[in-house]
Amino acid sequence: MIQVVWFKRDLRTVDHAPLSAAAAAGPVLPLYVAEPDYWQLPDVSRRQWQATRDALSELGARLEVLGAPLIVRRGEVVEVLQRIHAAVGIAQLWAHEETGNLWTFQRDRAVRAFCRRQGIPFTEHTQTGVIRGAGTKARDRWAARFSRFAVAPLIPEPTRLIPVPAARTAPLPTAEDLGLTDDGCKQPQSGTRADALALLDSFLAGRGADYRRGMSSPLGGAASCSRLSVPLATGAVSVREVMQHLGTAREVLADRPPAHRPVPVTAVDSLMSRLHWRGHFMQKLESEPDLEVQAFHPVHEAGRVVTDPDDSRLAAWAEGRTGLPFVDACMRSLTATGWLNFRMRAMVQSVASYHLALDWRLSGARLARLFTDYEPGIHWPQVQMQSGQTGINTPRIYNPVKQGLDQDPDGRFTRQWVPELRHLPLAVLQTPWLADGGPPPGYPAPLVEPTEAARQAKARLTELRHTAGYRDAAVAVFQKHGSRKRRIDDDGGRRPKVPRRGAADGTDQLALPLGPPSDER
Repeated sequence: MIQVVWFKRDLRTVDHAPLSAAAAAGPVLPLYVAEPDYWQLPDVSRRQWQATRDALSELGARLEVLGAPLIVRRGEVVEVLQRIHAAVGIAQLWAHEETGNLWTFQRDRAVRAFCRRQGIPFTEHTQTGVIRGAGTKARDRWAARFSRFAVAPLIPEPTRLIPVPAARTAPLPTAEDLGLTDDGCKQPQSGTRADALALLDSFLAGRGADYRRGMSSPLGGAASCSRLSVPLATGAVSVREVMQHLGTAREVLADRPPAHRPVPVTAVDSLMSRLHWRGHFMQKLESEPDLEVQAFHPVHEAGRVVTDPDDSRLAAWAEGRTGLPFVDACMRSLTATGWLNFRMRAMVQSVASYHLALDWRLSGARLARLFTDYEPGIHWPQVQMQSGQTGINTPRIYNPVKQGLDQDPDGRFTRQWVPELRHLPLAVLQTPWLADGGPPPGYPAPLVEPTEAARQAKARLTELRHTAGYRDAAVAVFQKHGSRKRRIDDDGGRRPKVPRRGAADGTDQLALPLGPPSDER
């Protein structure tokens, strides 16, 4: 009888409670199952598998050193476990809880059912600080519980693993093996622990010096943001290890005169705050898995206008052909690199939902597979928030022209990714339809006139917000998902006790006060 450790989005050996517990119980079979059905879902992609595969290669090498090779199988998890149990007998199955998409949620339920039928104990450990099975009560004192989780001692890597005799592994599947075709990202960011530690070191050594200001810019953010999202998504490093690494570094920085700090203490504080908010958003999907397909607020769900998957506007938006230069530049950059800074992620989703009136489920899935760092627990609540579906957040209708002027003032980013506009003067770079003769050959006219499209979006929102029962439903949403640091406003929203509009580090994007819909972002 053996201990099976099932790796999912936790591809590491340090701070890995299931691996540590299994190692103390007997011979260990570390298992990863590459699931072809998962990798054909509309929200996953080749770039994500490539990052995952890098992390798996690193994990496999480390497990070899510890004494038990990573056993790789391709197929359906329950069937793989059935074969292992029939061959050698599973004494216990160990894993981390996963806040994944609806498919993995159902997959995990099937695994639990299999274990119950077979009498196999199945122990799942938390790894992100989210609380499972608590419903609305999960939000009560959530921040304090997350803080206790973040400072708890790291679980050390096992010194030795007892292998399962004669266990044989298969090669890691290639993208082609899983039916993943070229998605336009030639060199996606890797998702390994080594990369995570190098990113942390470079951020603290000076790369993050301009973090609070640079994170708003798609150009500046690419260099000054932490870029830890990919190894955090693969689980090659735990959020707890990152938080503690940053906490230690903050103490060192605080003891130095400001002139001798490679990064300001405020930059470290801002990054730690965003890691806290990462858990906050993951808790939303953990508490309500249907948020991938159903709006937070029932009035918004009832008022949904379904988009045809073949809608030409959806394709134009996803491929950077909207005729709105800064939006197109962001989408083309994201397609090529697999990464985009947070503010621009919010903007492109806002434009899809408000200006183009696309169903957030379809645009959200298209964005998900473009993100190498796709984390369902963050992604779907954010998609809904930036699409105005929650009923408890300020509807922010980003002005794509203003964003281009503000975040790309010299036009460098836009010209890089939309070369059709390279020779336009700066005065009309973000509004090429106003140039003499209109847009240059090869570049489309805008799908919508942005000011008029924003006006229409505001009118749609206003109508929904005047629906009978809107506020009562918003209160229910808040009770289940809202931060306990905030209170319900009279119009059904929530507002910080201390307003933080325009916070320099961009955290106003994560804790939005309620107000009238704005297109001046």
